[in-house]
Amino acid sequence: MSDYFYTPPANIKNDIVVIEGEEFNHLNHVMRKKINEQIMIVDGLGIAYEVSITAIAKRHADAKIVQKFEHHNEPKIKVALAVGILKNPAKFDFLVEKAVELGVSEIIPLKTERTIPQHAKIYRWQKLALAAMKQCGRSFLPKIHDLMIFEDAIRYSKNFNTKIILHQPDLHSESANWQVTVPNVNIDTVIVFIGPEGGFSDLEIEIANDLGIKCLGLGKRRLRTETAAIAACSLLLTGY
Repeated sequence: MSDYFYTPPANIKNDIVVIEGEEFNHLNHVMRKKINEQIMIVDGLGIAYEVSITAIAKRHADAKIVQKFEHHNEPKIKVALAVGILKNPAKFDFLVEKAVELGVSEIIPLKTERTIPQHAKIYRWQKLALAAMKQCGRSFLPKIHDLMIFEDAIRYSKNFNTKIILHQPDLHSESANWQVTVPNVNIDTVIVFIGPEGGFSDLEIEIANDLGIKCLGLGKRRLRTETAAIAACSLLLTGY
């Protein structure tokens, strides 16, 4: 399998790709690629290129496009996660990495009533998303939004045709069970809300319900935030 590198669309002109900055350092000093080696370049917008390296200079490398692939390794549905940020930053790092590998298109760090941290590490999470995109061979770089309060994220959800908020289920209601409800929904774009430690407050669930956001559970066991995020992504995206 070829190694993947990222370059912004502005560095792709005609049939030539320029690799510079941190990606050039990785290509030249870490991976030690040579002229005539073939690699994969992704532009972060869904296009991948098989290229052959033609020149390696002091601060950049040039490569010639051999083949172009549109929507390369991307899922057919658009999945956004709106997730409460966590007290343990390493757990949110893990969540971002795995959600990107599974095919999520957006991650919205949420500040909710029960969120403890006051600041989000957007730059770090965007870098983790970039690394995960290349590692798993995707071509679209998921967007990491700025920290968003719950009410604003609820309003943002109008951009999606399916809206779900995960909450401890009513065990007597089949309609509140993900496995019963979601397979019967024709999903094109979906946003999934997941609370921080302690979950969503009753008021937040009420606000979501009032706006028609479906309240679902993933089963009888109580899942941590990062586990619920990965489980939801897996259920929605596995096989796409």
